[in-house]
Amino acid sequence: MGSVQLNGSGLVASLSQNHIFSHKTKLGNPKPSFLRSKHNASRAKTIRAISTAPASQPPVADEPNDEPPAVDFAFVHSVLLPDGTPDVHWRRACGGQKLRDIMLDSNIELYGPYSKPLSNCAGVGTCATCMVEIVNGKELLNPRTDIEKEKLKRKPKNWRLACQTNVGNPDFNRIGRHTTIARVESSRMEYP
Repeated sequence: MGSVQLNGSGLVASLSQNHIFSHKTKLGNPKPSFLRSKHNASRAKTIRAISTAPASQPPVADEPNDEPPAVDFAFVHSVLLPDGTPDVHWRRACGGQKLRDIMLDSNIELYGPYSKPLSNCAGVGTCATCMVEIVNGKELLNPRTDIEKEKLKRKPKNWRLACQTNVGNPDFNRIGRHTTIARVESSRMEYP
């Protein structure tokens, strides 16, 4: 059950910091009970106030964070915006996913002119049209696969195939912020 912290100045001033109380309040239709129908009375909501907190203290989380483990991404497109600044897209995704899937789910342009059907391998790793440059956060990625080693043997070590790159893992521990920065290259088929 969630808790509601009441930070009204009059209420907080009149109670000590350690005061804990339980009180149920029903919110519903403000009409008198004889005017309410049976259906409206059943829709009343219940709020349980657990305790009060002084306005000077930050709220304390009573329940553990149920948010799934996640990694923050900064996708930097290789083409600059008209004002000369880089085109950066910030996204957040759960760990354990392929970088290609994260980019496609987030509507990040990955394939460029190769986005038409039958122009790319759909994530198998045979066409190398999903090549990205990892600028920061290589420690959050899986090691290069054999397919990547073959396709990217003439490329720098920080270039990866998005379809072969796993980011984090499903039980990734989220202590602090982790950011992976990927630069999406527009010229992907420049090698034989």
